[in-house]
Amino acid sequence: MLNPISLTFKKTKKEKRPALLTYTVAGDNSKKKSLEILKSISDYADILEIGFPHNAPTADGPQIQNSSYRALKRGIKLKDVFQIVKEYKKNKYAKPCILMGYYQMVYRYGEKKFIRKCKQVGVNGLIIVDLPWPENKEFARTCKKNSITFVQLLSPTTSKERMKKIIASSHDMIYYISMLSTTGGKLKVSPRKILENYNKIKKINKSKNLVIGFGITNKTIGALKKADGLVVGSLLCKEIEKSLKKRQNPVIKLNKMVKGLRKKIS
Repeated sequence: MLNPISLTFKKTKKEKRPALLTYTVAGDNSKKKSLEILKSISDYADILEIGFPHNAPTADGPQIQNSSYRALKRGIKLKDVFQIVKEYKKNKYAKPCILMGYYQMVYRYGEKKFIRKCKQVGVNGLIIVDLPWPENKEFARTCKKNSITFVQLLSPTTSKERMKKIIASSHDMIYYISMLSTTGGKLKVSPRKILENYNKIKKINKSKNLVIGFGITNKTIGALKKADGLVVGSLLCKEIEKSLKKRQNPVIKLNKMVKGLRKKIS
């Protein structure tokens, strides 16, 4: 039986469009507001990436770092992240959830205990940014045993030989980092070049779902809609910050923004 992430890609391919994946930090700017945001953007997003806040998010640009700091300031811990996912999953219209973060928190919690807890609360996938292949082999195997998709990362500098090995050992979804930058950086590579690299990866294994992340905005998303999926994160985190500064409701703003993004790729 296909897991919810694979079923989502099957559905979006049938609809001849990429899956829209959104990224927000759990607990930004409170547990209640974070949950409301997840429920609200579910109207238009296909898969929700949820970051667990970290005090040194090395792969992230200022927008996501600020989101993390706001959540940490509110005292959000890993147990709260699990609680947010658990509450969200009670909604019958809930979308598949991928938790994203750094290995230090997983290690401190205990790998097997962490994966079991993910399964228990309804997490469907995991991205551990600083746990690369082949070091992640055992962790990925444990995820698979628990029906959790472990998402491998590829970048423009990944050699073809290494790429083939990563793709061969990957689960149903692979994340292609479009450029060498932190998240939210200005797109330094043309969408055409990104798709060129993307197509080279797809030729290695067409059956795996390949999503593109980093530097995707409402200006560039339409040009990349031939991908299996597109991840938008920094744009949303920036909108949360903007709304909070203006004393506006980020839930309404994000719903409108994700609706607009979905329209551009449909």
